[in-house]
Amino acid sequence: MPELPEVETVRRGLQPVMEGAKILNAEARRPDLRFPFQPDFVARLKGQVVTGLGRRAKYLMADLASGDVLLMHLGMSGSFRVIKPESDAQPGAFHYPKAKDSAHDHVLFRMSSGADIVFNDPRRFGYMKVIARNALDDEPLLRGLGPEPLGNEFDAAMLARSCAGKTTSLKAALLDQRVVAGLGNIYVCEALHRSHLSPRRIAATLSTKKGEPTDHAKRLVGAIHTVLNDAIKAGGSSLRDHRQTTGELGYFQHSFRVYDREGETCTTPRCGGTIKRFTQNGRSTFWCPKCQK
Repeated sequence: MPELPEVETVRRGLQPVMEGAKILNAEARRPDLRFPFQPDFVARLKGQVVTGLGRRAKYLMADLASGDVLLMHLGMSGSFRVIKPESDAQPGAFHYPKAKDSAHDHVLFRMSSGADIVFNDPRRFGYMKVIARNALDDEPLLRGLGPEPLGNEFDAAMLARSCAGKTTSLKAALLDQRVVAGLGNIYVCEALHRSHLSPRRIAATLSTKKGEPTDHAKRLVGAIHTVLNDAIKAGGSSLRDHRQTTGELGYFQHSFRVYDREGETCTTPRCGGTIKRFTQNGRSTFWCPKCQK
């Protein structure tokens, strides 16, 4: 499932053709994805100007001039692609070809910017919902989400407070969307390795008895910031389904230090350990037992 860097990459790809443009037409080509479309889904989108395109955790959020918000989730295999008329393409510019699996093109937005935006989702675990902005605080899909890991409020002190007293593993705590929003299995594994912390470490060790952040918490927050920003710059990670809106793959998978590298030598200088894998809370965890303590 796409994680924060992949969703942010998609947001940045959609922003130039979606933000400030009017939705001239919208099509829902089937009655449902993961959930049924609202009966008035298309009607609430047609003719609306997208005043802003943001992201909350792993959700894309398009603000509409009507006061509604279009909430979009990629699910496991969802992807957006931007199609522009051939006449608008500059010499040598990339033009996204028609999808080979166009039978899974389930939603289309025709924008006044001249672009068609197509949502393709073979497994149909993605979903879209139109919500009144003043009702977002009560939306079950968003309620209870923790701070954004790249937001100003997320720092070592906040993480320490969230983990104080938690007897669960550090990895499980980081995957808890109430502790920090948007992190998934890949980037938690990578951040823990970069901060040299074991995924089995008790989460409460990020906080002192007085509730202050330990050095572990400070290292971990720095590693989370670094790995997420590096992944966004690389267009995210493409292991199976993720594509940028241009159709290109992300490249951060080539920079993995532990994820999916079982049996390989640890990249930490002077470590020499071997990457191991074990199952933790039903997910594969990759780590170096030698340098992650």
